[in-house]
Amino acid sequence: MSGERQYEVYAVKYAERNDRVRAESFIFADDHMSPHPMDYFVWLIRNDQRTILVDTGFDKAEGAMRARPVLIEPRAALADIGIQPEQIDNLIITHLHYDHAGGLAHFPDANLHLQDAEMAYATGRCMCHENLRMPFTADHVCEAVKRVYSGKVVFHDGDAEIAPGITVHRVGGHSRGLQCVRVETAGRPVVLASDASHYYENFEMGKPFPIVVDVEEMLAGFELLGKMAASGERVIPGHDPLVRDRFARAFEGSQADIRRLDG
Repeated sequence: MSGERQYEVYAVKYAERNDRVRAESFIFADDHMSPHPMDYFVWLIRNDQRTILVDTGFDKAEGAMRARPVLIEPRAALADIGIQPEQIDNLIITHLHYDHAGGLAHFPDANLHLQDAEMAYATGRCMCHENLRMPFTADHVCEAVKRVYSGKVVFHDGDAEIAPGITVHRVGGHSRGLQCVRVETAGRPVVLASDASHYYENFEMGKPFPIVVDVEEMLAGFELLGKMAASGERVIPGHDPLVRDRFARAFEGSQADIRRLDG
């Protein structure tokens, strides 16, 4: 595989939602009613030394509760390519929304990497507002709190190095402690934007996503991603079906649709 500071990076699709329109993706959509599908991903980072998962997705029970059917649970998708939960060394949680932290309980041995601001947000007074707590599920947040008490959470305040060649960067905007992940590869670096930009169009055109706690931070995050892309880094949005158009399928024969992002 690659050296200590170089990784392979994969997008693992586990669910999709095809009954959406553009108004659900852009506050200032010029065409509110055209279809605008959404893919749901987790991301795998690995080399000979480490196997790291970025986000956990959600399981079939959560999907049924929110009317978002799961195509394949993330843990099953990983198992299909030979990766068991106990092989995940570290788990980077970009934020605690249900579709990113809904499978925490499926990876009980992993150390979680989370921004201070995200835990404070998800457990603080902002959750008294229904519109802000809607993307969270209490059981997922409680699982993160239990990990704190078992000594399996590493908190970060802004930029931090998770391992050689892997860094996180607090962006905020969509959620108070949202973080993106930058990964060194054999080619150009890959930036996993997660929900710092749901779609390429969000950050490329400066169009805010409607689920937002701080619009100013979200717009600043778009500028950050734009600078990263301009410097030759490959920015991967969190939910865009175009990811599957732009990157080749890996692991042919797998039940899951997995795309390699570092090629």
